[in-house]
Amino acid sequence: MSNLLPCVEIETGDNPSAAVIWLHGLGADGHDFAPIVPELGLPADLAVRFVFPHAPQMPITCNNGYVMRAWYDIVHFDQISRQADIEGVKTSVQSVRDLIADQNAKGIPTHRIILAGFSQGGAIAYTAGLTHPEALAGIVCLSTYLPAEELISRETIHGNMNTPLLAAHGSHDPVVGITLGEKAKDYASQLGVNVSWQTYPIQHSVCLPEIQWIGQFIQKNLA
Repeated sequence: MSNLLPCVEIETGDNPSAAVIWLHGLGADGHDFAPIVPELGLPADLAVRFVFPHAPQMPITCNNGYVMRAWYDIVHFDQISRQADIEGVKTSVQSVRDLIADQNAKGIPTHRIILAGFSQGGAIAYTAGLTHPEALAGIVCLSTYLPAEELISRETIHGNMNTPLLAAHGSHDPVVGITLGEKAKDYASQLGVNVSWQTYPIQHSVCLPEIQWIGQFIQKNLA
């Protein structure tokens, strides 16, 4: 697929039978989370292809139009709200669907794929993961929020109503306030999604216990 986003790929073994597509945060790139793969503690016999795509470059309104890698434009933000470009969200959702289809074409079915994301990437993981027409193996949403609740309803998440979702947040996060994280996981839970929620005494980042918990989630849902 010529329109695929460029990606960093890491395979934990020969002939991977499963994949994790992991979306970075605003201003970062696909290299950002690649170093955590060894820290996940996955068993040697679980061959997983990790796909870390680079978001496109675009001007970000709330950052005075500064151009950076982003999954969508943010018009305004504060600790309790975000005003996202909805069309940009939809475009990134389609980009994620293309990445999933690419893994399907390489022999990995959707039910063997986990979609993960941090911060703005987590917002797309929430939206693309829950609204994907086929059931995923799992969804991981870290230090994030829902950019467009109107895109997520009982009708749009029908295919992933029973997909396990891991959500985690730093209790001292000054960038994406924990209130936003709680609001997102509560919204998903009210729709009937099986959400596992955990907080950590950190800011806008991840920590080793969190990474190990994610590793356990990956192993449980891909083993």
